[in-house]
Amino acid sequence: MTHRFWTYAIVLVLVVQALCAVFFVYNIAVALFGLTPLPWTAYEALELGAAVGLLSGSIIGAFALRRSFARTALVEAQLRAASGAFMELLEERFVEWGLTPAEADVALFAIKGMSLSDIAALRNTSEGTVKAQTNAIYRKAGVSGRPQLLSLFIDELMSGPVTGGPANAPEPPAVRSAEDRVGL
Repeated sequence: MTHRFWTYAIVLVLVVQALCAVFFVYNIAVALFGLTPLPWTAYEALELGAAVGLLSGSIIGAFALRRSFARTALVEAQLRAASGAFMELLEERFVEWGLTPAEADVALFAIKGMSLSDIAALRNTSEGTVKAQTNAIYRKAGVSGRPQLLSLFIDELMSGPVTGGPANAPEPPAVRSAEDRVGL
């Protein structure tokens, strides 16, 4: 079922539930203020309609909640895939630039936003060594500093899918079939 269907179904159920609430508030007002009650047959029909409305709201709400959970799972899976693809992109660029294993570690920590002193502590080296390694990384990458290094990856991610295909490439079959299962 389409997104539009679910939107209309939820709006319709909300309207029905609002009418059910009006019925029950009217019922209380009749008891409190001594208003003239509805004829018995009309009252029973409205009460039955209110019960059906509340039941349908519960059912549609359960389906909507299930759909929401499925959509959340799909988005989380896509985020995990993008995160993994980002790491692949980093590794590809590090190899392309000819970074040593130590420089690749330092570059990764720098991209994560760690300070030179934090990187030095993690790598059990001096800050001077880390500074020399970052300068070598920037030179090999053709940038002048950390912000430009990070922008290389951000620009590449924003230019299209992380997989390297064109921006208008079709979705992978796994994503498409997951969306079909969820009904998106």
